[in-house]
Amino acid sequence: MRFGDRYKQWNAAFDAGYCAALGTPYITLHDEDVVHPLKEVDAAAQAWATSTRQVIEILRYTVAT
Repeated sequence: MRFGDRYKQWNAAFDAGYCAALGTPYITLHDEDVVHPLKEVDAAAQAWATSTRQVIEILRYTVAT
């Protein structure tokens, strides 16, 4: 789920909540300045990243293991 100024925050938050309710793993992607408002969303996430490079590394790690 990507959160940021150019993205529809309510859509991303809804999708994250839906994934959490279904037990579907997800990764959040956002800047460090919104860590506090998204603390519950991040807590339910598989991982939290600040760059697309980090998301790729997380996916590589989880697929390889």
